[in-house]
Amino acid sequence: MSGCKKPRAVANPLESTITTPSERILKECHTLYIDNDNGLVKIAESLGVWLLPPQKKIIVMIMGNHSAGKSSFINWYVEEHIQKTGVAIETQGFTFITSGRKRESLTGNATLHLYPHFRPLLEFKGVTDYLSAEISTSKQKKFSLVTFVDTPGLVDGDMVYPFDVNSAITSFGEQADLIFVFFDPMGQALCKRTLNIVEKLSEKCGDKLRFYLSKADEAGRETDRQRVMMQIVQELCRRPGLNKCGFEMPTIYIPNPQKPSRCINQIDEVCETIEKSINQAVQKTLDQLEKDCNLIISTINHTLEQDRMNVSSNKSNRFNSFLCGVLGIFLPSLFILSLIISTFAPEELDTLVGEGLAKTLNLSTGIVVFLWDWIPEDWQIMFVIIFGALCYFMFFLAKYFARQGSKTLTKKEKKKLAEYSDYIQDIVKSKKRKLYEEYLRQCAAEYDF
Repeated sequence: MSGCKKPRAVANPLESTITTPSERILKECHTLYIDNDNGLVKIAESLGVWLLPPQKKIIVMIMGNHSAGKSSFINWYVEEHIQKTGVAIETQGFTFITSGRKRESLTGNATLHLYPHFRPLLEFKGVTDYLSAEISTSKQKKFSLVTFVDTPGLVDGDMVYPFDVNSAITSFGEQADLIFVFFDPMGQALCKRTLNIVEKLSEKCGDKLRFYLSKADEAGRETDRQRVMMQIVQELCRRPGLNKCGFEMPTIYIPNPQKPSRCINQIDEVCETIEKSINQAVQKTLDQLEKDCNLIISTINHTLEQDRMNVSSNKSNRFNSFLCGVLGIFLPSLFILSLIISTFAPEELDTLVGEGLAKTLNLSTGIVVFLWDWIPEDWQIMFVIIFGALCYFMFFLAKYFARQGSKTLTKKEKKKLAEYSDYIQDIVKSKKRKLYEEYLRQCAAEYDF
């Protein structure tokens, strides 16, 4: 098939060596969408369909009051000191932390260029100036498949943010795959701003929310931790959008061999949650790939079927236009010819055109002459007016049908659509099946089925 080529890899500054099946599957699915020659996005766009390419990584947004341990958790997960930590409000903007080929820091529009899904955030005046990205070469845990979004530390009172922080965090959360809410047990756990944003997020994406009591080892005794957790849960349940049973709030803290603690640390559950979300993202991406392929194929079939209907309709319109045009010319011509012939005596007509043709003309025009003679003289002028209007109406119908023609596809366009359909059926869907089989083998290996 000459018109469609197999997709080739597209260079990206964030790409690194693919080491896991999940990472490879997500990357190859992404490439099938954005390939310059035959990406699904380009094919769909030519059909008037809009597709969004899947992300190669899941996005985990972490929010909470300042000093809740958001940056510390990211540094622990990545096993690299990327984000500043401390009691001061270090994070005043949004920082993307992701993996790549080399250590790099980006700011502003350069960050937004890497994450087009977040372009709607430009609506929030000033947010772009507070965007940054930290690219790390770390391969720890599942970091190669995760992009963390570190959000501004939230406080109550007179703290003034340079943008609408509530709306911005809500918008980021809607685009994220997971939202981690860290509650600091050291006095800021019931920050009203944090609770207000959590309530807003729960209305649109409550299934993404995960709550954690961070820095649990600093909360004193077990009874102190339980008291803090009860206060947080009670405050959450008071909120109209959060008054549901079954709140889970694991206690987590950054393990420190130099500072052992008896507090139960459930930080590994956070890693499991991230890994589970990655597996779900792989499944969702493969399922969406299948749906988008079917959507494109059905759109192509519909386009071709519509084109066949347009061709048939155009033929019918052309015939009707031709018929009305012929009648518009033939009827007045026949009428005038009949009146002219009626002025000749039969012998004169025989002499002019011959006996055979004269008989034919007399027969063909006799009915018209008979009708004309049958009409009273007082009505003949009215008849001519009505007859002229009828002929004009025939010309009008001829023009009307001529303009009713619909645009049809050229042979080149129909060939291109057929090539797209074959490409998706033979290459993209085949590739999807192989990727799905690879994913199932990975699952079987991980769970030892």
